Amino acid sequence: MEKTSWASSTATYSGKRRESMSEDTILREHIRDLLEGKGAHMNFDEAVANFPLEHINTRPPNVSYTPWHLLEHIRIAQRDILDFMRGTDYVELAWPAEYWPAEDEQADRARWEKTLHGFRADLQELLQMAADPKLDLYQKIPHGSGQTMLREFLVVADHNAYHIGEFAILRQVMGTWTSERS
Repeated sequence: MEKTSWASSTATYSGKRRESMSEDTILREHIRDLLEGKGAHMNFDEAVANFPLEHINTRPPNVSYTPWHLLEHIRIAQRDILDFMRGTDYVELAWPAEYWPAEDEQADRARWEKTLHGFRADLQELLQMAADPKLDLYQKIPHGSGQTMLREFLVVADHNAYHIGEFAILRQVMGTWTSERS
């Protein structure tokens, strides 16, 4: 049996032949799609669209945090990983205290918007990093303990997908989806 490369076995990505694309380019496209929440995942903007501001500080039944707490956690974790990937002056955050807002902390409209904007800005930076062909995806992060850039992109995508899905379920439980979503 003839061996095929990973690139040739995925050459029909998105239903189109991609024979001229390198394995590196295909991998970077997959990373981009994961970070953007494409495929099987709901993306961030779809999950937060038209969320009623009067419920950003509402605790859903049997949940110890609010919708804003959850989004702020996603933002903080994504930013922490981005900072880890960027430089040697990285200082590890204390788990869980520095990854979540205080239990009694609340947001107003400005704080909510700051959380959304911060998430989107950091995501754009991650997307730019992932698209840069000069960035070695397999490079070990010098100040890490063996983590590669690729691993960190995948951790961000996985963490975001998990909690964005959780946010969508909280919306369902809280009845905060708009009528056009039904």
